[in-house]
Parts: sequence; structure tokens; C-alpha cells
Amino acid sequence: MHVFITGATGWIGSAVAAELIDAGHDVTGLARSDANVEKLEAAGIRPHRGDLHDLESLRAGATGADVVIHFGNLHDFSNMAESGRVERAAVETFGDVLAGSGGALVIASGMARTGSGIPPETDASPPVRPDSTRRGSGHLALSFADRGVRSIAARFAPTVHGVGDHGFIAHIAGIARQKGVSAYVGDGANRWPAVHRLDAAHLVRLAIDDAAPGTVVHAVAEGGVPTRDIATAIGAALGVPAVSIAPEDAAAHFGWIGMFFAMDLPASSELTRERFGWNPTHPTLLEDIAAGAYTV
Repeated sequence: MHVFITGATGWIGSAVAAELIDAGHDVTGLARSDANVEKLEAAGIRPHRGDLHDLESLRAGATGADVVIHFGNLHDFSNMAESGRVERAAVETFGDVLAGSGGALVIASGMARTGSGIPPETDASPPVRPDSTRRGSGHLALSFADRGVRSIAARFAPTVHGVGDHGFIAHIAGIARQKGVSAYVGDGANRWPAVHRLDAAHLVRLAIDDAAPGTVVHAVAEGGVPTRDIATAIGAALGVPAVSIAPEDAAAHFGWIGMFFAMDLPASSELTRERFGWNPTHPTLLEDIAAGAYTV
């Protein structure tokens, strides 16, 4: 298959690209800079110059592809409205290119959450409208199943971990290093789901091979690791004590990530495992932390 990927130099996208190349597929990746061109070529990925703002470059990259994987995102937390606008425009463009072809469109998403409890693995994402979170791009992509697109929403755990991770856990470890204590909020019983980067990449490949149009997959290896255990493991790895921070002090201690680290976000991948025979085999989050993945 010919696969076009946005975010091919990113944390998850690069692992997915490697999985696909190992499986014998031809992979092209979006490259917005000369440095990214070099990274892609070194990884055996054909570069396609452009960026998420340039819809013509996205259209050209997707044309003729059997599979489009859209994992690129601006990740501009200071201007979420603009990030959402760009995201929806990209998804619309890919849907137009793939309409009627039977080609697959895989988009990255987070856990759907309509309230407390474990989010279902079968429902479309709650944000629907163009002015909603992420401009409703996940719901929009799944709706392309009615247009002859094999659309797949890959919902990733908030923590996709491994050596080289620069995401949420790396940020929390950085705060612990800076402040000399590894903190959790309240009693730390709230849970964060997790998945190893390579296990997540393998699931994406399995879904590309076998998913029906309009499929949701949950890339969740651990349904909920208590944040107290995460903080304790980080503290042990860094040689600093683990301490509780009162909820009202979380923002002052953690900054913007405090409100997220205080959330209880349990998730499941039971149906995903049954559908695709997915069996995560790589280290758990606490094993990665203990092995030093977040000490540098």
C-alpha cells in the first residue's frame, strides 16, 4: 500500500511509519522543513514538502494514497481556536480526496468523554460542531464512512510513553526536577491511562489492515495508573520525595498541566483487543519511569 502520513517525524507518527515500512508498505511523509526532509529520508520515508496550513500540499500528498494517516497537529495551546480550524480544514481536505475510493483515513484523537466513568469504544467523539473542541474533526472524519472512506479514529491514552517522550509525563518529571519534589494532587487516586509508543504504533497498523469504515480504536494498554504511583515512581527515579499537593494549589505548583494531572481519566481497550488481537508487549509506564526514561 501507498501511505501518506502527516506528523511522520512526530512521537507516534514516526513509530507508525517504521511499523508500516517493516511490513513492506510505501510511506510518504509531510515535511515542513529541510530538517524534516532529512529525518524522513534517513528513516526510509519519502518526503513531501508542505505543512498543515497549505491545503494544496495536503491534497497533493493524499492523492493516489491507499491510506492517509493524519497525526500532525499544531499543538498551539495558546491559540486552540486556530489549531482547531487548521485541524478541521485538513480533515475536510483528506475526506474530499478519498471520497468514493474506499481508501482509509486514520486520524489521531484522545479519549471521548461525555461525563464520568469509562468512555465507550464504539461512540463518535462528543465534539461535533465546527466551533467545538478540535472543531469536531474526529466526528467529521468518522462521518466519511458514508462517503466511501474507510475512516478510523485512533484514540490514544493521554500518556504515550517510552524513551524520548516529551509529552505530559516528561513535563511532570521536569517540574519534579525543578522543584525538588514529585507531586500528585490530593490523594493521588485519580487515574491516567497509558500506552507504550511501540504498542500504539502496532495497533494502528493492525487497524489499517483490518478495520471497517467508521471504526474507533482505543490505544490503551493500562486503563488507569494512579497519579500517586506515577509521582512516586518519578520521585524514586529522580531521587526526590513524592508529596501531595492540595487541589487548590495544583495550578501554582504544576502550571497549566495541573488541571489535567488532577483529572480521573479511566479508559478501556477491551473491544479493541478483541477486534484486532492486539496484545501490548512493551514496558508499562511505571517500568519505563523506573528504567530512567524520564531522568534526562
